[in-house]
Amino acid sequence: MSIRDRILALGVAVATALWLGFAATPARAATPSETIDRVASQVIEILKDKSLDQATRRRRVEDVAYRSFDFDVISKLVLARNWATLSPEQQKRFVDEFKQHLSVTYGKNLDSYANEKVVLLGDREEARGDWSVKTKIARGGGNDDILVDYRLRKVAGSDEWKIIDVTIEGVSLVANFRSQFQEIMASGGADRMLALLAEKNAKGESILPPEKRGGPKGATATAQP
Repeated sequence: MSIRDRILALGVAVATALWLGFAATPARAATPSETIDRVASQVIEILKDKSLDQATRRRRVEDVAYRSFDFDVISKLVLARNWATLSPEQQKRFVDEFKQHLSVTYGKNLDSYANEKVVLLGDREEARGDWSVKTKIARGGGNDDILVDYRLRKVAGSDEWKIIDVTIEGVSLVANFRSQFQEIMASGGADRMLALLAEKNAKGESILPPEKRGGPKGATATAQP
């Protein structure tokens, strides 16, 4: 397992466990930075808990992931222009399969946590009212530290922030999957893409080849639905 795979799993784990912080949200809605800062320490405690077996740890992360990511928005970002070519039924199937596939791709790496810490570096407003929160995974300082950016967007009609992308050292999760799905759609269409995704999920295999699970250096995604 590569260091990038392990750090990406940690970065995604912090994001997917955001709901743990939402459960204790005060009367004043938390800002994106407050949300990430509050939750990061809780996530680390989960990953440090050696009393949890792999299946239990993964199941807990899966449960909270569905409450912290905006999978409808992420699915639109991942498929880009191809999203509109899917029927409503195909769109729903894709969202459901992709939710499971993130766990298939990264969940198995959660047991590789090695006492890393999450440090908040700052935040900034992005286009469309999105917000980016910059953090680093501290692994001893210097070149060993890993930069992780979380992009959040408010849920329509509420003050709740949800994750729409995670970028590790310039490598966007959305952009990584987008390039892969574009290739599949170009060669086999929506039915082939959905069948392949379901097949990979059933086998516990990632649709991404090993060299792309950390993504191409510098890959970024434009957060437009």
